[in-house]
Amino acid sequence: MSAESAHPNVIPFRPEPAEIKAAEQAVIGAALLDPVQIPALAAQLGNPGVFYHPVHETIWRAITRMADGERPVDPLLLTGVLRAQGDLGRIGGPGYLHACVEATPTAANGDYYAEIVRAAAERRRINTATSRLAHMAGDGQADLDDVRAAALAALADLATGESWLDPVPLGSHGTLPTFPVHTLPAWVGGYVEAVAEFTQTPPDMAATMALAALSTAAGGRVGVEIRPGWREQSNLYLVCAMPPASRKSDVFATMTAPIYRVEDELRTDARARIIEAETAKETALAEVDALMARARKNPDLDRAHLVAEIASARMLADEIVVPPSPRLTLSGDITPETVTHQLGVHRCLAALSPEGDLFDSIVGRYSSKPNLGVFLQAHKGERLQADRITREQPTVDKPALTIGVTPQPAVLQELGAAPGARDRGLLARFLYSLPPSNLGYRKIRTTPVPEQVAAAYDLRLTTLLHELVALDEPVTVTMTEAADLAVEKLQEKFEVQLRPDEPLAHIKDWAGKLVGHIARIAVLLHLADRTAGDWRAPVEAATVDRAAEIAEYYTAHTLAVFDLIAADPATEDAHALLQWLRRPKKDGTHRTHIKAHDAVASSRRFKKVADVEPALALLDQHGWLRTDQPPAGAQRGRAQAVTFRVHPAVSTPTDGAEAP
Repeated sequence: MSAESAHPNVIPFRPEPAEIKAAEQAVIGAALLDPVQIPALAAQLGNPGVFYHPVHETIWRAITRMADGERPVDPLLLTGVLRAQGDLGRIGGPGYLHACVEATPTAANGDYYAEIVRAAAERRRINTATSRLAHMAGDGQADLDDVRAAALAALADLATGESWLDPVPLGSHGTLPTFPVHTLPAWVGGYVEAVAEFTQTPPDMAATMALAALSTAAGGRVGVEIRPGWREQSNLYLVCAMPPASRKSDVFATMTAPIYRVEDELRTDARARIIEAETAKETALAEVDALMARARKNPDLDRAHLVAEIASARMLADEIVVPPSPRLTLSGDITPETVTHQLGVHRCLAALSPEGDLFDSIVGRYSSKPNLGVFLQAHKGERLQADRITREQPTVDKPALTIGVTPQPAVLQELGAAPGARDRGLLARFLYSLPPSNLGYRKIRTTPVPEQVAAAYDLRLTTLLHELVALDEPVTVTMTEAADLAVEKLQEKFEVQLRPDEPLAHIKDWAGKLVGHIARIAVLLHLADRTAGDWRAPVEAATVDRAAEIAEYYTAHTLAVFDLIAADPATEDAHALLQWLRRPKKDGTHRTHIKAHDAVASSRRFKKVADVEPALALLDQHGWLRTDQPPAGAQRGRAQAVTFRVHPAVSTPTDGAEAP
């Protein structure tokens, strides 16, 4: 299941074929070439919302307003109207209007192009209705009679265009997709499935911790260059939220066991070297002390010669470096200060925990305020100042912190409420998983993890850890040309989804980092694929595709998590608007139509129309509002305000309706 179809709170984004864009351009071109056709085209299209591309809808609204006002329509006059509205830059400038004209084979076929546009919009409307019905049908808690009633209402709506579907409650997320285990290397995926079966837990938890284990090995040691000038590290911040009694500790211990064993082995192997260095340094310092004592006892000695001798001895002592005990993970009281200090010593570390204790420190539970700096810098690999900790490590170049935790969902809500967590970009750095619990549906007797499957995971991860930890310097792998093109296509896809009214518009901070996360996941998969081969070879396009599928999974779950923690301002604003809509007017009636400026006037929460537009769009996507075509007769040169019809359920709440 893709992320697009899994999250019912948004209308799924499915790119239209190129011919739909061409047809929309041709409708505009026909209107500009032969303005006499505009009334007929407008009648055939109906609501300007039939246009898939917002640019075309903006242009068409301007054209119809000009025609309704009996003003002449041509590219030059339309350019002036769009400029006066402030929309000229948004549609691509005057050049785009001429592009629409040039893309029109003949104005005589305007009705044919309009029919293509209208039919495509109808198909999208059907898809939206069926997606919402699929969400209801997939909800095991929904009453079957309610599902049938909604289905009948949907059919009536599609037939007449006047009926309403049941609105989707804000914050609901239905059935989320399961982690695509098939995208993982066989030795990882096989172990994930076996652990999930034995522990009777969702594979999401084991898979997320497997990625955390790979990130522990590679983070800060191997990076990827997508194209010249664009590099990403390979460390990830991963969180899989599960309720209590979900066997989080069992899964965590199983998936991370090789890490802690390798860490112990590294410490054992380094012990002799550390003792030898400590002894040498203590001996050298003892010689300095002896020379100092000699100087104090014999004031008649040649002091210049003695000072030179002491200085030479001190320099020799300073040159002896006692290596720190090797460390792969943070443990104990993980405070921001501890993280900063340990990164100053080791540079590459992982904070792994089956609980949410790390988040307690991040949100400032043990200090006066949250301390986010080190967690922001250590994800990106930005230069980290550590001079308050140790003189020997004033700064840390390219620190890399991996986070892999499995807290309870309530911990995420606390994190979302922490001052600065959203605004400063901390929430945007995590990949979230919110799988359902198997409690109440678990098998009593399960199949143990096959020995050969466990041995393969242990051997491959151990090999990768030893090889990457032993690197003297960080290594950067490149991408093939095909992989670079695959990343470019992903950039184009997600860029569209960041636009207003698109699925990712309300989590731009998180989605803006999504392609970078895909590159990081891709290099981890690349390394895991080649534990016995040449992992320094370029990352291939197929690996990027697998990483993108994993990213789709995390996108669906992240949308649900942001709803859960109410970290999205648009969601909070939408709740406030619903509360206002539920309140009767002074005459006791309820609002059936509203405009954006009505919502602004309703509360001090909104200062201007732009502030309320994201919330209106969210309510529209959830089915609480429906966009109407603005009435004709707008004032010349001014944009007509959009009118929204209000769902009848707003004024007649039921047990399943959105709570005020």
